[in-house]
Amino acid sequence: MAKMKADQFETGGIQVIALGGSITMGSGDITVREMIKDLVAKGYKKILIDLGEVGFMDSTGLGELVAAYSHAKGHQAVLKLCNMTKKIDDLMEITQLASVFESYESREEALKSFN
Repeated sequence: MAKMKADQFETGGIQVIALGGSITMGSGDITVREMIKDLVAKGYKKILIDLGEVGFMDSTGLGELVAAYSHAKGHQAVLKLCNMTKKIDDLMEITQLASVFESYESREEALKSFN
């Protein structure tokens, strides 16, 4: 299974984290939460997680997204998702997390939504 990879950059005052590979137990799942905590600690309030390159996510990975979302929200930061694959979208629906996260089909759409 491919290890998770994460690229972080800023565009228009929005922190973007582009994830790839697998978000599973022991494959960088902690990284997502740590990256969000770090950004929030630095005062960033607009964070977008791009899941377009994520091939697989298990319940641990889902838990990490929820923890990251809760942390951001607790510090008045906004965390949104974009580019979810069909598998991840289905996972969000099944677990009823689709109603928790604000998600967009494309990165462009998501970036515009912050304004």
